[in-house]
Amino acid sequence: MDTIQILRDLVIIIVSAKLFGLIARRLHAPQVAGEIIAGLIIGPTLFDLVEAGDFLSGMAEIGVILLMFSAGLETDIDKLKKSGVKATILACTGVAVPLVFGAILYMSFYGFAAPGSMEFIKALFIGTILTATSVSITVQVLKELGKISTDVGTTIMSAAIIDDVIGIVVLTAVLGLKDPSANLITVVIKTVAFFVLSFVVGIAISKIMKKVEIKWPHTRRIPILGLALAFAMSYVADKYFGVADITGAYVAGIILSSLDNSEYIDRKMDINSYMIFGPVFFASVGLQTNLKTVDMTILAFSAAFVIVGLLGKVVGCGLVAKLLKYNTSDALKIGVGMMTRGEVALIVAQRGLKAEIIDSRYFTAVILLIILSSILTPIILKAIYASDESKEKQLQ
Repeated sequence: MDTIQILRDLVIIIVSAKLFGLIARRLHAPQVAGEIIAGLIIGPTLFDLVEAGDFLSGMAEIGVILLMFSAGLETDIDKLKKSGVKATILACTGVAVPLVFGAILYMSFYGFAAPGSMEFIKALFIGTILTATSVSITVQVLKELGKISTDVGTTIMSAAIIDDVIGIVVLTAVLGLKDPSANLITVVIKTVAFFVLSFVVGIAISKIMKKVEIKWPHTRRIPILGLALAFAMSYVADKYFGVADITGAYVAGIILSSLDNSEYIDRKMDINSYMIFGPVFFASVGLQTNLKTVDMTILAFSAAFVIVGLLGKVVGCGLVAKLLKYNTSDALKIGVGMMTRGEVALIVAQRGLKAEIIDSRYFTAVILLIILSSILTPIILKAIYASDESKEKQLQ
């Protein structure tokens, strides 16, 4: 691909992604949904204006790393430590139940496979996509309702943070199984080794960076060093441990999240992500999806995938919250609050495509889940809170 073609494609992607992102936001839908739809429109599904070549794939890869680095930077370690046993249990079941539901769903459509086989790994990966939680919309709703600091609000946020960490570990393990020479024990050992090394290196880097930010506070060298760390951790994770590069980026973000300048680093990263790498990544999902090739089986699977995805979190988190002595209304709020999916689900799906575990047809199901969960979650949450308030007034 020549430079002129690259420039032309970038113009089309950036303008269309931002246009449809703004339209989505006006309709109270996630902006990323609009950017994905832009990719569908300019891709093979409709106008076929842009082709997903090697250059755009490379840019999308950088976009993923920046997104996961940013997610790590936004992780509140103190809140993670104080989240307690309840949030940890909710996070574990919030990952385990959708993982099992998703695997069973895939095997129900395509046949039950023996553990260790490629079809079994595909089934596990479909379940892995469903483990991701994106509570940004839930948080916004809770803020609007003035419930963000309540026990339910704190529980949802804490469980979501732990959920992301566990989900990344599960992703790493499932991707490791793709290697025919690997076995589960080897994958676990390499994964644990990476996290141990990250912990040791992280302590040292954190101390160095704290000295740097004291000497040069709010200078551009700090986010530059942070970005270098994200790329370095991504490279080391993938090259030497067989761990997904996005895991390395996420860990790099967590290492720097305790810095006073963590928000400053995140803002600088967000400029790059918002301006170019983010739109390219989300549009590339649409570019890699050709709805013309979608058959009735995929449509039926997508519908079932959405239902299982929504119910997986409600059952995995809501029912367990009830067992943890939350009342029925609060347990339902927690289950519904955890069922939104966003960019992490897309990143996981894209990882499966890159590793040749799944093909692009399944992006249809993921996109539908993101859009519908983002629309339904605020509606249901507001209805539950309104019902509670109505009951309280009647009792008065």
